[in-house]
Amino acid sequence: MELPLIAVLNGPNLNMLGFGEPDLYGAATLDDLEQICAETALELGLAIDFRQTNSEGEIISWVQECRGRAAGIVINPGGYAGTSVALMDALRAVELPVVEVELTNGQRREAFRRGSLAARAAVGVIAGFGLRGYALALEGMADILRERAG
Repeated sequence: MELPLIAVLNGPNLNMLGFGEPDLYGAATLDDLEQICAETALELGLAIDFRQTNSEGEIISWVQECRGRAAGIVINPGGYAGTSVALMDALRAVELPVVEVELTNGQRREAFRRGSLAARAAVGVIAGFGLRGYALALEGMADILRERAG
């Protein structure tokens, strides 16, 4: 039996995890994050396709590729969360469940970080739990898929 595929997509600067602003983002790296996602997915009976890009066009192309290929999307759009109408439109167009993850709680940060266009395409948003937020997002996605199947 083939496991449901969840695309775990990461936007700009997530490749710098563990190298800057440790007071906000901690010391864990993108490789550590991928390991957390892989272990969580295995426990939940999911497969993941884990990717990171600094390019807005590339992340939009990846979202579009999910249609007909993936069962859902977990996305941390990084700085594109509040700026990319094109990403929001792509997330809506694929007609898949989307969970947005933000490592920090933008509501406690600068005003420009307090809104997410990507969230408008998401069934849920998990913010402020650091890397653990990805595991929570995958758990939520597993629940959504079970509800839809059942």
